[in-house]
Amino acid sequence: MKRIWLMMLIFMPLVLMPKPVLSQNIFEQQPLNRPLRDIRNDADTLLRLGEQEERRGSLSKAIPFWLEALELYTSIRDEQSMGRTLELLGVTYGNLGQLREAEAALRQRIAIARDNRDFAGQIYGLNNLGVIFIKRRGYIAAATVFGEALTISRSIDSIPGQGLSLSNLGLLAFTTGNFDEAAKRYETALTFRRRGQDPLGEVNTLIGLADAYRALNQHREAIVNYFDALETSRTARDIPNQFRVLTGMHNAYFAINQPELALQFLDQRMLLAQQTNNLQQELSSLIAYGRFYGAIGDRLAARNYLERSIILAASLGETGQEAALRNELAQIIFVRN
Repeated sequence: MKRIWLMMLIFMPLVLMPKPVLSQNIFEQQPLNRPLRDIRNDADTLLRLGEQEERRGSLSKAIPFWLEALELYTSIRDEQSMGRTLELLGVTYGNLGQLREAEAALRQRIAIARDNRDFAGQIYGLNNLGVIFIKRRGYIAAATVFGEALTISRSIDSIPGQGLSLSNLGLLAFTTGNFDEAAKRYETALTFRRRGQDPLGEVNTLIGLADAYRALNQHREAIVNYFDALETSRTARDIPNQFRVLTGMHNAYFAINQPELALQFLDQRMLLAQQTNNLQQELSSLIAYGRFYGAIGDRLAARNYLERSIILAASLGETGQEAALRNELAQIIFVRN
């Protein structure tokens, strides 16, 4: 019996497990002795392709390009480019809600920056890692890394680094419900953002400051900062933050009982969504219209906009959103009847 079993082992075919595919290889396999310049050019091309997908909003399509670029940069030990690619991966994983992958990429990015005494890389890596910690509700860990980034920024007198770190400390305070502290942090951060001539960072800080004032029911102060953010975001052609500002303006004017102005900013948000062919923002705008008209008592208009939003949600495959909207519509119909 043992002999039969041994013979079976000898003649049993080997089954090899496939290796996990981490990235989509768009280049043909090349010999290992390729010139470094060619490898770097291929990696740079992949990096740009990923950035193009990111700008289109196709975040999940960007990741395979960056993973392959990272492999190539690693093969030629280009640590500066490795750090940049890991930063892109970490932030994008975070935006997709893949927080474990985001943390791993950013920790690796910070380690490379420390090995190379790259202080700017450490500052931005730590700040991005802190944002991931906030998303995971690791508030103590977030405070620690933001504080470390602020210390490094001050040690090298980095104006942009101080602005970013203070702004993120404001975000942390806002997230944990400490709105007074958030406003103070954002006010201080805004000074550094403007000194550093960082319009995109300035817009983020202005929106955070306005949101903090709105949470404190100081709606006039909120509106002033939203206006500044809107002007700066338009100058910088920062489309994503324009949506955030217009939403904030709509909510702030509605809170001080000025529905006509609230509706104007909602109209601007819908127009921007249509001009940029952003169907997700168009859906959000339709939902906001439905809730706005429901709040002012025009239930017929509210029903019309909610029905349109249900159709769009279904076409986008947003099944969970569609179900929630159907329930909201049912309540509108019930109350109206």
